[in-house]
Amino acid sequence: MRTRRLLAALVAAAVLLAGGAACTSPTRTRIVVTTNILGDVVAEIVGDQAEVSVLMKPNADPHSFAISAREAHAMQTADLVVYNGLGLEEGVLHQVEAAKAEGVPTVEVGAKIDPMEYRDGDAAGLPDPHFWTDPARVVTAVRLLTDEIVRHVDGVDGGVVRRRAESYANEVRELDARLAERFAGIPAERRVLVTNHHVFGYLADRYDLTVVGAIIPSGTTLASPSASDLASLVTAIETHRVPAVFADTAQPARLAEVLAAEAGITVRVVGLYSESLSDADGEAASYLAMMRFNAEAIIGALSGT
Repeated sequence: MRTRRLLAALVAAAVLLAGGAACTSPTRTRIVVTTNILGDVVAEIVGDQAEVSVLMKPNADPHSFAISAREAHAMQTADLVVYNGLGLEEGVLHQVEAAKAEGVPTVEVGAKIDPMEYRDGDAAGLPDPHFWTDPARVVTAVRLLTDEIVRHVDGVDGGVVRRRAESYANEVRELDARLAERFAGIPAERRVLVTNHHVFGYLADRYDLTVVGAIIPSGTTLASPSASDLASLVTAIETHRVPAVFADTAQPARLAEVLAAEAGITVRVVGLYSESLSDADGEAASYLAMMRFNAEAIIGALSGT
């Protein structure tokens, strides 16, 4: 790592000696984060202590987004690469491995926060990467990330980073307490979820809800439902009198709408920011905003308000 820094310094000096002072060499990003949800968390922890680059664009699908050659190079020259892991970022995991091969420290957050397993569907028994829907696990992730940042990112003030991390962790704890109070108000017979794919297992476990089905019975949006999958889902919706189907805003709601039409049942289709933040001026521009938006949308749909 020190060799890479020395080479970077020599290149910068050469640019200045060649008369490139008027075109200032950009500061090298020192933390690269794959998903925008984790990118927001990391940015809250470090503040202005380090440059942070987030690879996944707003409103993107973490299962299928890709990166440029320039971004791949940034990963291989970073001080630290942060990724969700557990198979989530299917399109960029090979670049993460390439960064590891170059000796770049990496942290797979999902693998270190007591991951749950999928309970049914095509992915049953595999680890579920969608841990961020449980704020308590995000608090654990904040502690983990803080330690990794202080250990690997040169120049940061460890005291500042740890104070920022604790302040942010307290905000997440307050969010958790508020959501627990709000979800508790949903009537017992309506505490059921149907989604476009299995993404809310952690949230359901945290706030005593039950996932009774998914249009795509898998942990990835890259899978497709079979006729028997859809038939089983219709049965679940009718049995539990499900009032709403929740579809990711990054994915077309067409499958959910077609299901409702073909089944001949009245089911609201509600959009959630389940796997990606929105644009900066959107409804889910931060992790905290995303969780609040999703919670209110779920509570409103299940409570019939």
